[in-house]
Amino acid sequence: MSAAQWAEDAARTIMDRCDQLATLTSMENGIERTYLSPQMAKAFELVGGWMRDAGLKVSIDPAGNLRGRAEGERDGLPALILGSHLDSVPDAGKYDGILGVITALSVAEHLVKSGATATLPFALEVVGFGDEEGARFGATLLGSYALGGGWNDEWLDLTDADGVTMRQAFRDFGLDPERVAEAAHTTEDAIGYLEFHIEQGPILEQKDRALSSVSSIAAASRYMVTIHGLSCHIATPYDLRHDALTAAAEIITGIDRISREAGTRANVGEISAEPGGVNVIAGKTTFSLDLRAGTDELRDETFARIWDMAADVCERYHVTMDRECIHTADSAQCDPFLRSCIEEGIEQSEGKKAFGLISYPGHDGMAVAGLLPIAMLYVRCKGGISHSPLESVREDDVAYGADAFAHAIENVATRLRAAADEAEARSAALNADIVLAMEA
Repeated sequence: MSAAQWAEDAARTIMDRCDQLATLTSMENGIERTYLSPQMAKAFELVGGWMRDAGLKVSIDPAGNLRGRAEGERDGLPALILGSHLDSVPDAGKYDGILGVITALSVAEHLVKSGATATLPFALEVVGFGDEEGARFGATLLGSYALGGGWNDEWLDLTDADGVTMRQAFRDFGLDPERVAEAAHTTEDAIGYLEFHIEQGPILEQKDRALSSVSSIAAASRYMVTIHGLSCHIATPYDLRHDALTAAAEIITGIDRISREAGTRANVGEISAEPGGVNVIAGKTTFSLDLRAGTDELRDETFARIWDMAADVCERYHVTMDRECIHTADSAQCDPFLRSCIEEGIEQSEGKKAFGLISYPGHDGMAVAGLLPIAMLYVRCKGGISHSPLESVREDDVAYGADAFAHAIENVATRLRAAADEAEARSAALNADIVLAMEA
């Protein structure tokens, strides 16, 4: 079977498996599958069965991640990890995270059954993270933080909407919450991390391209901003008002302007005003602010501009401002070596020059990057729509992506072998020079 034919067949299987996983949901008319839930247990059973059929050794790690391993040219080699997540947001699409896990599994199966893994200078490990979205307990990237060695035991005391602690959820799932840290990899047992993911943006569609690499996963910070004014009657003259809502509106408009000018991405998704009377000037307004940037420095510079602008607005409206940072994550730069292997794979598959995009959405790779070099392959997503039932990918794009991902793994292996051969040759030459010197 040709590589192209394999990729076409694999894409059909991948799409069908995504459809099957979409039925494992806690929602009556939508997709929702959360960390350590009965639906996740069913997903692990289904995907774990596919992993076994693919020739992988299957396990659930202490953090509630599904893992499938294929040995390389000899047993016990450090692994190249291929991963994404199996959980979802409420009322989700079929492909965010899930497509990456199933494509990685299909590629691993292809390499195992073709005999290619027997020549790899590393093992392959396919990981379906149990939590990336944070929909159940509020904290995100739990599965990948555990794998990357960044687990925080304080998370075990978080509760879900039903009052169930994460600690209890672990027990209900059949896992020991005191052993979560044992899920961590080390640099001795893994060499890197590759993730296949939908773009969650419109750039590939605008460029009429199926695939790209990722240059970095954006730095992100989230704040809750509160404007304090004074509630009073609508009859109050403008020069005597302390209008928190009008000030907030001007600040939000300024955020949009500054973010556009800086080349970042910002969003105000929540806003509330008190006391909420139709004829009462708002004495307090609270809104959320989420800002993403390609580098930590650009994020911080943009926030500095935003806070300066907000201070000027508050002074003019005779109000004050408080802000609370509720989440922050530094950017994760993709490893040049692994990224180049992905880009070569894209060119081998598509026959076109590869390019990279900044990933403004967060991904599991952010949590793994503290331990291992990472890289990502993006596939086109219709309209850039994600976290929605309207999420959609093309089967032919998935075929290109699976083929490129397989090539990327082979490229990593080829280059590592070449580097090892070169190092061996240099060592032999050095030893020969030493012998000649001694004989002289």
